[in-house]
Order: sequence, then C-alpha cells, then structure tokens
Amino acid sequence: MPSSPLPALEHPGLLGAPVARALAGWPHAAEVGVVEIDPELADTAAMTEAYDVPLTASANCVVVAGKRAGEERVAACVVRADTRADVNDLVKRSLDVRKASFLAMDRAVEESGMEYGGITPVGLPDGWRLLVDEACLAIDVAIIGSGVRRSKLLLPGRLLGSLPGAEVVPGLAR
Repeated sequence: MPSSPLPALEHPGLLGAPVARALAGWPHAAEVGVVEIDPELADTAAMTEAYDVPLTASANCVVVAGKRAGEERVAACVVRADTRADVNDLVKRSLDVRKASFLAMDRAVEESGMEYGGITPVGLPDGWRLLVDEACLAIDVAIIGSGVRRSKLLLPGRLLGSLPGAEVVPGLAR
C-alpha cells in the first residue's frame, strides 16, 4: 500500500458517509485502518498491480439481487479477490430466488450511498443481507472498499464475519 494505515475513525474524510456512520458504532472499529490511494487505482486489478499487493489480501464486495414471489432480495457478497462469488448456485440458493444477478451499478451506488469501486460491506443499507465467504475470515489483513474510490480500509479478515448482519457462508466463492 502507498502508506501506513491511519485509524479509520480519526479520518472520516477518507470514508463514505455510510461507512463513517457504521464504524462510529461498531465495537471493532479501533482495529480498522484506512489508506489513501489514487482513485484511478480503486479497482482491484489496478490496485494490486500498482501497489504490489497480492489478490489474496483483498476482499471484493459485489451486490446481487433476485426475486421470489414478487419480493426483491438483495445481498452484498464478500469474497477474496482471487475468487468470484458463486452467484448462479450458492448465492441464488442463499437468497432463495430462481435467478440472481448483479444489481445495476447506478442502483447499487444510489442505494448504498457509496461510490462505484468503493462499495464495501461496512455500512450497508438496512434490508440488504451480507454474505461473507468463509475464506475471507482467514485473511491476515483484508483490504476492502471504504465507500469512496480514493481510499481502502484495512482490517483483520476475521472481523468481516463480525460486521452487523454478516452471514458467513462456506464456499460462497469459487
């Protein structure tokens, strides 16, 4: 990473508004750091190359939706960056929907209050489920979005399973 992490709670200007609010009330927030990055390098592939960070240290958050009996079900899925969420099988079954697909970018941005490329499992909207691949918990220091493209959060991977509403799902990614 370009610099040493700063305490996230002490640098709310580097966080999306919903992320700052969520961290303020989370008992593990003192273990969360934030680093400023070039916003052009927010996408995982660009960031890992530019900052020489292994893919296995990053966790990506994708937003998926499906319907059952006319009811939409939305989930944020957190998987290691060297894998992909198993949307067509395990995510679909977890949401109990016939078909699951990625939420449209503009909708994900609007409903989350976060920037595209910065959507993170911290501070998700009420009503969204949070599915965390069990493999993410083993990441020593996980790099995740901060709600904005100009920074990343760093936290022990084990804490991803402690986020409000988190459901740890073995095999969520493949």
